[in-house]
Amino acid sequence: MSSPSPNPSLDLWRAGVGFPPLYYYLPPLNNRYNYPMSDTPAIPKRIAIATHPSMPEAVPAATAIAEYLQSRRVTAVHGLLDDASLRKRLKKGDFDLLIAVGGDGTVLRSAHLCAPVGIPILGVNLGRLGFLIQIGRDEWQVACDNLLNGGFWIEHRMMIRAEHKRSAESLGNWHALNEVVVSRGASVHPVHLSASVDGMLLTNYVADGLIASTPTGSTAYALAAGGPILPPELRNILLVPIAPHLSVDRAVVLSEGASVSITLLDGSQAVLSVDGQVPIGLADNDQVEVRAVDYAARFVRFGDPGYFYRNLTAHMNQNPAIGLPR
Repeated sequence: MSSPSPNPSLDLWRAGVGFPPLYYYLPPLNNRYNYPMSDTPAIPKRIAIATHPSMPEAVPAATAIAEYLQSRRVTAVHGLLDDASLRKRLKKGDFDLLIAVGGDGTVLRSAHLCAPVGIPILGVNLGRLGFLIQIGRDEWQVACDNLLNGGFWIEHRMMIRAEHKRSAESLGNWHALNEVVVSRGASVHPVHLSASVDGMLLTNYVADGLIASTPTGSTAYALAAGGPILPPELRNILLVPIAPHLSVDRAVVLSEGASVSITLLDGSQAVLSVDGQVPIGLADNDQVEVRAVDYAARFVRFGDPGYFYRNLTAHMNQNPAIGLPR
């Protein structure tokens, strides 16, 4: 006797009976998203600890972490994220791990630096908001002990690349962990945009802007704009319009591997912003092409993967308006 189907409503729909199911079961796979997975990641022996240059209060914590690791016979140095010497050594692969001490912004900047060279990041949160961070300010010593005992796993998160084009000429490209945004900038007037997916027109927007987000970014600006929350292990680009006016007002989740091209049809003072960095001015008919890159941001995690949902529940019940960590 055959075992019962895990998707009876889906099977009926495929047979032409009933309505499509609201959801259906997919059996778990070991590596659904084709990221390299390791059950026994190497224990780091060379560790850099970095803080945000505008967060001096994080320096004592970074110093204490470095001293503790050195007492455990680990090579450890600490410095600022904008320190040229530290950045050069990270890019050369002189370290096995970067500990980012601060808030989500510190981790975001660390990912820009470490993802292309495959260095994992461990975030230590010194503030209240920390969607990207699992370890609190008083938990770093226990985390370091677990790290050096091999009690951790590596999480891979998708990154995207944005290329700014004008008349087919590339004016620059950047990578992002959270999102790429084309928006109205300082003007109070909405912008007129078109979005094409894999070369095919999706729709036109009249809106304050359009967000092209990663799953990680789905808990950032995209969430504030009404978009859905995606699990961090997905590799899908999420499109979320900002305050659309008589336009498509729903978010769209693209299929894995799809790219999107955003064209500015009309919008004086429109800008491009990548992960909240300094905005770049756009001209009419400029294009911003967004696609996944072939490397991922790698994060050290402890315990089971359900940490994301526990973090999410905690943060969704509070809205810190001031004093956010950088």
